[in-house]
Amino acid sequence: MTAPRPKGRRAAPPRDRHVPRPDYRARPVRLSELSVEGAPDVMPDPVPAQQSLSRASRRGLDAFAFFVANLQTGFGPFLAVYFTQAKWTQADIGFALTVGSLVSLLGQVPGGAFVDVARSKRFAAGLSVIAISGSAFALAMWPSFLIVLLAMAAHSAASCVLTPAIAAISIGLVGHARAGERLGRNASFQAIGNALAAAGMGACGYYLSNDAVFYLTAALVVPTLFALSFIRADEIVHDAPPPPPGAGASEGGGGLRTLLTNRALLCFAACMTLFFLANAAMLPLVGSVLTLRTSETATALIAACIMVPQAVLAVCAPALGRAAERWGRRPILLLGFAALPLRGLLFAYTESPFLLVAIQVLDGVSAAVLGVMVPLVVSDATRGTGRFNLALGAVGTAMGIGAALSTSLAGLMADRFGSHTAFLGLAVVGLVAFGLVALIMPETRRAPRS
Repeated sequence: MTAPRPKGRRAAPPRDRHVPRPDYRARPVRLSELSVEGAPDVMPDPVPAQQSLSRASRRGLDAFAFFVANLQTGFGPFLAVYFTQAKWTQADIGFALTVGSLVSLLGQVPGGAFVDVARSKRFAAGLSVIAISGSAFALAMWPSFLIVLLAMAAHSAASCVLTPAIAAISIGLVGHARAGERLGRNASFQAIGNALAAAGMGACGYYLSNDAVFYLTAALVVPTLFALSFIRADEIVHDAPPPPPGAGASEGGGGLRTLLTNRALLCFAACMTLFFLANAAMLPLVGSVLTLRTSETATALIAACIMVPQAVLAVCAPALGRAAERWGRRPILLLGFAALPLRGLLFAYTESPFLLVAIQVLDGVSAAVLGVMVPLVVSDATRGTGRFNLALGAVGTAMGIGAALSTSLAGLMADRFGSHTAFLGLAVVGLVAFGLVALIMPETRRAPRS
């Protein structure tokens, strides 16, 4: 028996029955699907286009990047000066610095994974800042061997969390479509912070004492956290969270296994390893050459070699970020990688100490490109997976390996064949890195959704 059809009900015309409905069901995104060959041309931006970043958050992030650079400057060349004044042997100084370097190298991936799973990136950044400040205070108060080793390890571990946290906050505030310009702005403020902090801490160590540098570094936690508090948490739109530990690769995958299946990430990591293999030893080698040629003015010239790239970085980074959004990532990467072999070649055939300083402009170009491109390319390759910070840590590890091997390679070449051959050898490695970018590195920028 069938129910009678209601008299008042009208049958829908055929053309109205088959109206397609949008499918709002989301499925997990595999990291391997985001390689250039398999990735869709258009990717949704988690930050709505109509959302505007408040002035408080924008200024807060500017100030936070500036003060973080101030905070990190205290752990640069001032460490060796401080340890030497405390009557440490060169072996003990080298061991303490090695501990920090090893923790920094091994902590990149765990630090990035921690930021991925952290519910609040602001909390992760603030916790790291407090740990770095505490390390500086411990160095100044208790310069014993064990305390120094623990402080160096804590500083390196906190830095492994702080760097990806800043990148995650930046992209979460502005979205992928404007990430290049924002990351360039960060790099600019960090360069200004590095330069001003180096000058201020140098004056502090000269007029007061070397341990006063670390008290000043510890005190910088106050303005740094104050700047962080201006970044509004409700304006940070994070990427998709990483899949739960029990989820298999077929449901979105996660961890190092899926990182190894992403072509864009593997190519970029290989290029960055070669870049730092050629780049890390150039400035120390220039320092040795300047010391041999002009021992009286070597210190001032080396300081100029450090300041010139920072000035170029501060000026060029925002423009490079905008150019990366307009023209794509590969052309900007090629510019930065091309400056490296040219720099090594000029170093090999330049006699004038002042021209050696001028050549450092090319180092500033490379630094500006990589300061923007490293987090930007990694963000492109991991978009929608919740694995951005883990991948950023993996690329950072590759960069650290290249830098660690660079000084040994340059030292061997310089001892056996001279500095001229060492510069040429590093230039050849840089040229190989440039060729690798040109041949295998895919374009990772995706067209914004219209």
